[in-house]
Amino acid sequence: MDNLRTFAVSLANSQGRRFPDDPPAYRGEFQRDRDRIVHSTAFRRLEYKTQVFVNHEGDLFRTRLTHSLEVAQIARGVARALSLNEDLAEAIALAHDLGHTPFGHAGQDALNECMRGHGGFEHNLQSLRIVDELEQRYAAFDGLNLCFETREGILKHCSQDEARKLGELGVRFLNRMQPSLEAQICNLADEIAYNNHDIDDGLRSGLVSLDQLEEVSLFRKNLILVKGGNKDLAGRRLIHETVRHMINALVCNLIETTSASIVRCGPRTLEDVRNAAPLVGFSEEMCEAQREMKRFLRNNLYQHYQVLRMTRKAEKIINDLFSAFLSDPRLLPREYRTDDDQARRVADYVAGMTDRYAMKEHGRLFAVGDV
Repeated sequence: MDNLRTFAVSLANSQGRRFPDDPPAYRGEFQRDRDRIVHSTAFRRLEYKTQVFVNHEGDLFRTRLTHSLEVAQIARGVARALSLNEDLAEAIALAHDLGHTPFGHAGQDALNECMRGHGGFEHNLQSLRIVDELEQRYAAFDGLNLCFETREGILKHCSQDEARKLGELGVRFLNRMQPSLEAQICNLADEIAYNNHDIDDGLRSGLVSLDQLEEVSLFRKNLILVKGGNKDLAGRRLIHETVRHMINALVCNLIETTSASIVRCGPRTLEDVRNAAPLVGFSEEMCEAQREMKRFLRNNLYQHYQVLRMTRKAEKIINDLFSAFLSDPRLLPREYRTDDDQARRVADYVAGMTDRYAMKEHGRLFAVGDV
């Protein structure tokens, strides 16, 4: 880490941890953050939380765990190319989806609706709640006691009302400041990863076709490049090569555009980064290509009738579980019963479930004849 830029996050400019902690031996503070995240219960559960396709629909579709690993790989590579803090970028990437519910965005939307009268539910805030409070692994504190900059990077979105409750973490939202460049990188690494693996999973599932995707400029351009150098290539190899080329094009564009933005802005310190406009981004041409890809995925994959059928099932499962547990907390494990904010503890329990566990719990509570 000796080659870090002066405006990268480092031990020297870090705001440290919430609770005093002995310095780690043979590793840096952000490596420690990464390791604590990887060893957490919430991280292990990501293996059985899915993105678009529910876990039982196939073994080869992406899960929240494989997605987080892909985001971390992209984020770390971009951070290295820009001489930023790779360990911080990796830690943020690995933690960014810890708060996701079962059943992807359908589960989050359903749980948010259930929590409408109780403060709502948002997965970024839940990720922060997990690393700050819910993980119980250490003798001296609740949560993982991560560095400020890791916690800041986890919190991608936040309303003004929520920001006022968050103390130092909420200041940047209230003052419209930016997070570190490492956090900004993770936001776009997330976008690169999920767009491209949703294409791959959509093709694997048969819900979208190559012919449909050839109407999307970014896919078509890279498909032509791949076919030009491999005239006999077909099937899964053709898809993999095309997706690989797209990811490479996006990552290179992100690095080059961000490098140019940094030169134009000329930040010298981390504080300069926080007070500047966002510096990490794609070119305008690539932004438009990304928007086109998102429209395609929304219209052809996320709104596909087979996906919507699972979405409807997911909504019912989440609604049924939340209603049952809130109306009779005796159905909950003892550690989730409270006299304080029972709805929030029900949300913690439901959000922490994997896809298959949520379906099993639903069966235990509502299936006639099965226990």
